[in-house]
Amino acid sequence: MSDAHEEHETLIKTPQQLVAVVVLSFVVFVGLGVTVAQYVSSGYKGADNADPEAVARAIQPVAQLTLGEPEAKGPKTGEQIYKGACGACHDAGAAGAPKLGDAGAWGSRIGAGLDALVASAINGKGAMPAKGGNASLSDDEIRRTVVYMANKGGASFAEPKAASAADAPASDAAAAPAPVEAAAIAAPAYENAK
Repeated sequence: MSDAHEEHETLIKTPQQLVAVVVLSFVVFVGLGVTVAQYVSSGYKGADNADPEAVARAIQPVAQLTLGEPEAKGPKTGEQIYKGACGACHDAGAAGAPKLGDAGAWGSRIGAGLDALVASAINGKGAMPAKGGNASLSDDEIRRTVVYMANKGGASFAEPKAASAADAPASDAAAAPAPVEAAAIAAPAYENAK
């Protein structure tokens, strides 16, 4: 029976051993907590004086996707605008759009005149949205595109001249707001009431 009694004995036999085990357990637990806290808090804290350009570079997308041909600088021809904005519908004849080069479909439209065609293109007609869905196009660009398309359909409209590159900056400068003086945007001064 002494063998059975020895199997059930514990490693802690005195009250001093119990106190020592409890204290060591506490020390180990607190030590692990402090170590984990130091590890977590020693990580990246961010930049105190972040440069906006550095932030922009850090968060820029990995890749950029641009569909279609790159935008040409300066005035565009009617053909360039047609390929970028109008060709998707007019090449296929989608939603009743007259196909490019189809004299039968363009005949009655050409008979209405260039101004009526341009007005329809600028304001939209039927399933066609205003300016062919490209609101950034100017009325002159729409006119050049309509002339291009109508001439392919049998018209003989004179192609409008594109604004020269020298004229464009002058018109942009005229449209740009005047520079604002620093004093004009400063905080308003308040008078002290005495």
